[in-house]
Amino acid sequence: MSNFVEVLIAFFTFSSLIHWTPVGAANILAVESVAGKSHWNVMRSVLQALTDRGHTVTVFTQFVDGDRDGYTEIDVSEQMAPIVSLDVRYVIEIFGKKGTLIPIMVNATRSGCDTIYGHRIMADIMNGEVERKFDLVVTEPFMSECVAYVANVLGVPMVHVVAFPVVTYSERPLTGHVPNLAAAGHAMSRRGTPKTFAERFGNVALMVYCSALTWYTEWKLRRSNPRPYDAMDLVRPSMIFINSHSITIPARSQTSDFVQIGGIHLTPPEPIPKDILEFIDDAPHGVIFLSFGSMILMSSLPETVQLAFKDALARVPQKVLWKYEGEMKDKPKNVMTRKWFPQRDILMHPNVKLFISHGGISGVYESLDAAVPVLGFPIYHDQHRNIENLVNAGMAIGMDLLSVTEGTLLNAISEIVNNDRYQKNAKIVSERFKDRPMSPAKSVVYWTEYVLRHKGAPHLKSQALDLT
Repeated sequence: MSNFVEVLIAFFTFSSLIHWTPVGAANILAVESVAGKSHWNVMRSVLQALTDRGHTVTVFTQFVDGDRDGYTEIDVSEQMAPIVSLDVRYVIEIFGKKGTLIPIMVNATRSGCDTIYGHRIMADIMNGEVERKFDLVVTEPFMSECVAYVANVLGVPMVHVVAFPVVTYSERPLTGHVPNLAAAGHAMSRRGTPKTFAERFGNVALMVYCSALTWYTEWKLRRSNPRPYDAMDLVRPSMIFINSHSITIPARSQTSDFVQIGGIHLTPPEPIPKDILEFIDDAPHGVIFLSFGSMILMSSLPETVQLAFKDALARVPQKVLWKYEGEMKDKPKNVMTRKWFPQRDILMHPNVKLFISHGGISGVYESLDAAVPVLGFPIYHDQHRNIENLVNAGMAIGMDLLSVTEGTLLNAISEIVNNDRYQKNAKIVSERFKDRPMSPAKSVVYWTEYVLRHKGAPHLKSQALDLT
C-alpha cells in the first residue's frame, strides 16, 4: 500500500472521529397542539428533517399530508378543527386584545391537550398497549405546559417546537430565564426593541400583566375543571426549537436549550402555474403581491378598507396579485385575484417588487429569503413587532389597517417601489438571513440527536428552574 493511500485512510478515519456520534433510528411521538396552518408548517418541516434522517415519527395532527415511510399521521381534524379564513373584524376585536387573547390561547391549549389525551390511540400509547416504544416527544407548548403530560407518562425526553419568533411570557416557566425587558420587546409588544423610558416601562408592565393573566387563567381552570396533568410536576423541555432568527428578533440573551430555526419551512421554489406566470412576466413595471395569510378572510375587510385598497391599487403602474376569496366587485383591471396563490414561488420571482402582508412570521421569512420589501398591516399578537423589526432594518413600512386611506396607501406603495433604498436594504438583510453555519433542518437533526445521545441533556437546563 502506498504512503499516499495510507495517509488518505488515516485522514478519513480521523475525520470520522471528530463528527458527532450517530444515534440509532429513534421512535418519535409528535403532537401538534395548535390547529393553525402556519404552526403546522413549522412542525411539519421539523418532522420532515427527522424522517429524512431515518427516524420514525408518529404524529397527531389537524392537517393530514399522508403517511410515508417512517411517518404515520393520526388525524384529529374532526376533534380540533383547523383555524382558517376568519373574519378580520372578529380577529381584531377578539385576538387584538391581550385581555381576551391570552385566556383564549390558554383555554385552546388545554382543550387541545384534553382532545389528544382522550384519543383512543393516544390512550393506548400512554397505557403501554402499543408495541412501539417511543424515545422522544416533540410538541408545541403554545400557552400551557399540559402538552408535557405524555412525556411524563412515557418517561422520555421532550423537545418543543415554537412557531412564534419569541415567547416572552413562557420563557420563565419553560427555561427559568427572564429576558431583559429594557432591551427585549415582549411578544405582544408593538416594539421589537423599546427605545424610550416610557416604552421600557410599558414593556415591563406588559410582561407582568400577561404573565399574571396566564397564571390566573390556568389556575382558575385547574380549580374548576382539574385534569390529571394538573396534579403532576411536568417535565421541562430538553430543547426548544424556536421559529426565530437574529434578523427578525433583536439580539437578546437566551438559555442554552434554545435553538433558532427561523425559515425551516422554506423549500426550493417550484414552477408557478402558467396563467399566473404569464401575468407576472407581462408586467413591465413589476408586480405587487398582496396576502394576509391563511387565517384572515380578505373578503371580510370593512368596505372602506377594501375600497381604499382597490382605488389605490388601480392607480399604480404595477400589476397586482391579490389573495381574495370569492368574486371581487369593481376589481381593478391590473389585479388578479385567487383564493390561493403559491406565495413562496411568487415572491421568488425577480419581477415582484413589493409584498403587502399582515406580518405573519412565515411570510416574513419568505420575503427575507426573496429580498422583497414589505408594506405591513399587522393585526394581532407578534405581527406588530415582526413588521417593526423589518422597518428598523430599512426594508419595510408599517401601517394601521383600519385607518388606511387611498392616499396614504398609494404614498406608501410609491415610496417603497420608487425608493431603491428599500430594495437595497432587503438584499442586505436577505444575505444576513441566509448566512448561517448550518441549515435549520440540520440544526434540528443535530440537536434532537444530541438530546437522545445525552439522555435528555439535563446539563443544558438552567439551574433557575430549581428555584421556588
